[in-house]
Amino acid sequence: MFVNSDNYIKYLKLWLITLFLLIILMVAVGGLTRLTDSGLSITAWELFTGILPPLNVNDWNFYFSQYKKIPEYQNINYDMTLSEFKIIFYWEYAHRLLARFVGLFSLIPLIFFSLTFKDSKYYSNKYYLIFFLVCLQGFIGWYMVSSGLIENNDVSHFRLSVHLSLALLILSLIFWFILDIFKVKRFHEKISNLLLLFILLLIVIQIILGAFLSGLDGGLIYNSWPDMNGSFFPNDVKFNDIINSQLLSNPSIIQFLHRSTAYLLIFFIMILNYFYIRQKHDFKYLLFFDVVILIQIFLGIITLISGVEIKYASLHQLGSILVLSTYILILYKNSN
Repeated sequence: MFVNSDNYIKYLKLWLITLFLLIILMVAVGGLTRLTDSGLSITAWELFTGILPPLNVNDWNFYFSQYKKIPEYQNINYDMTLSEFKIIFYWEYAHRLLARFVGLFSLIPLIFFSLTFKDSKYYSNKYYLIFFLVCLQGFIGWYMVSSGLIENNDVSHFRLSVHLSLALLILSLIFWFILDIFKVKRFHEKISNLLLLFILLLIVIQIILGAFLSGLDGGLIYNSWPDMNGSFFPNDVKFNDIINSQLLSNPSIIQFLHRSTAYLLIFFIMILNYFYIRQKHDFKYLLFFDVVILIQIFLGIITLISGVEIKYASLHQLGSILVLSTYILILYKNSN
């Protein structure tokens, strides 16, 4: 049987790029859902139901009555009207609807590829890993939401960080596959793997700390830079706060760690720049990464100083995608 491998590669490229853009959109909508405090507006998972929004007054009253049972409404939004509820409902609804579409789009083309191009010498089952991770992401999303339905006024910042981190892992994997299928050239002389992996670790830690900060509303305190309301270290933190088990639940400490990791990241990126210059690598990729990092730092400062205005906070979150993606390109070009 003759199989047109060129068509397989063409369709595969189109699928990967589209999926990459869809997940960026998903992260953006998810970030806005978090920033507008909309994530708990739908209190049931509704894996196979809930595709259509409420279509009449009775449906709206049902969803609103379910929302009234959770702590966020009882302790914070107790004076919310149905009209106000509809706003936060539609953010969460859009996020879930998009998630369903991403799930289907991550599977249906793969089934088509398996049935049509399995005899192609380029065919690989490795892309099913994307679908598996997307399914896992759906489960983690509900696991996160469930943490805010019984005892807490909000979702767990730990679960929020896992949800965001997994989304960025899926993005990174897809981007790596895109670079591979477009046969992006690698460097002959490589940069130290230890340095590259350490910078990646710092980027991942910084993203996790950013998620913690978002989950704890930690950007609403110490809205000054470069100091923290006149001091280097937060003045509402005592030594016992640093060594106790609640360290990662203290918004002041998390904001301090987020700032400190940014400074450490800049230092090691400067070292990476030195190695690029010394080994005479094509500098345009790293220069682009440098610019992205500087923009991300600027957005972080503006977000903080503005008291976490939604437009700046959303751009800052999207900036983390650009930082990670451009660094994945650098890792790819230095890989074997």
